[in-house]
Amino acid sequence: MKRKWLNFDVTILGLSKSGISAAKYLADKGANCTISEKRESTPEDQEKIKELEDLGIKVEMGSNKPETIMHSDVIITSPGIPPHSEVMQLIKSHNIECIGELELAYRETGKPFIAITGTNGKTTTTKLVSEILTKGGFKAPACGNIGIPATEFIDKDMDFFVAEVSSFQIATSKTFKPQIAVFLNYTPDHIDWHGDEEEYFRVKASLFTERQPAWAVLNAKSLKIAYLKLDIPSETWFFNRESEDKSVFCSDGKIFLKDEEKKVHEIMELSEVPLKGKHNLENVMAAITVAHIVGVNHEVIKQAIMEFTPPEHRLEFVAEINGVEYYNDSKGTNCDSTICALRAFETQKVVLIAGGRDKGTDLTEFAREVKKRAAAVILIGEAADRFDLALKKEGMENIYREKTFEAAIDKAGELKLGPVLLSPACASFDMFKNFEERGKVFKEYVLKKKTVRSC
Repeated sequence: MKRKWLNFDVTILGLSKSGISAAKYLADKGANCTISEKRESTPEDQEKIKELEDLGIKVEMGSNKPETIMHSDVIITSPGIPPHSEVMQLIKSHNIECIGELELAYRETGKPFIAITGTNGKTTTTKLVSEILTKGGFKAPACGNIGIPATEFIDKDMDFFVAEVSSFQIATSKTFKPQIAVFLNYTPDHIDWHGDEEEYFRVKASLFTERQPAWAVLNAKSLKIAYLKLDIPSETWFFNRESEDKSVFCSDGKIFLKDEEKKVHEIMELSEVPLKGKHNLENVMAAITVAHIVGVNHEVIKQAIMEFTPPEHRLEFVAEINGVEYYNDSKGTNCDSTICALRAFETQKVVLIAGGRDKGTDLTEFAREVKKRAAAVILIGEAADRFDLALKKEGMENIYREKTFEAAIDKAGELKLGPVLLSPACASFDMFKNFEERGKVFKEYVLKKKTVRSC
């Protein structure tokens, strides 16, 4: 049953895509909406602000005003605001209901959610599941942390919300219960937000242990994830390893599915999968599992995977210049993601561009893999000093430091020691607005270099 929002005072934290979408939805339902943004406004904000004000939505820039917060009936928070922040502590002290945009969408619709979480691979898997289901005749748009707010689809005719769900969104959802939940993988990340590794995993796992979806899809090769089966009543499927019953796995160069009756079906050849790297193969197996649960024909699943185009900024081939290939993996914002990207090149060594805003995670395994798989490393950004020390401790020799992003790209190409891979293992906020902007700048600069060379 939909909540009656007429004359409710709702404050939305953050002038973000999800915040704007939530504000528009609630204002249309009769709520008195205020968007409260801590940062100062920029010229780029003015058009958005005018559009919102024309809809009767107030926008306050430059601070989260206590008087606005305290006079709210409900707060819609942004995933980027940590629980220990001043504004969240104020909300807590006044016992004001505070939920995320994903939780709002869930409460407002009666349609089922397919929730995909994990440290890495969420966007690729979410888009792939959406495309397979769409090809199978379902209305199942990709949404959530992927950059498309779930609230945009509340009033639309659809069968499923296929939602990429971050740990932040899980933490700000109180009643969110997906019909199918997928746990792709786990490595420490976002420690600055959650406080420690244990809390980060606990929040991710709560999507299964506390929300108890009808179906749980778990990565069998991660014991920490696989053991969740013991704590949940959900019907459990495994991917990435053959199990005694329901599972999707690889064997002899093919992907197989063992169904509810333990009958084994061949889905496709590994050579038919268009995505690069073993980590993407795991994403594909997870997507196959979800599609089978929903009821998509296996041949349709195969065709949708074969036609799938990888998302932008994820091991994305950009260009070849003077015999050197350039790859954009700007979404590699943590060490594990970058390790997966390096492994995707198998025995071929790369020239890695890494660095940015440090997340403070342990660099031991990262340095070991870089030493093994990179011919050289170009370091940039705030994390350069710590990365430099970790790599030298591991015995890495070809380490270069550049002050600008463009200089790093130039140096990586000049070395001609292998493909140039941008996979920073860091957040982007020291030099860019987000990883998308970082990837866009990388691609534009590389393509400009190619154009200049061809003239």
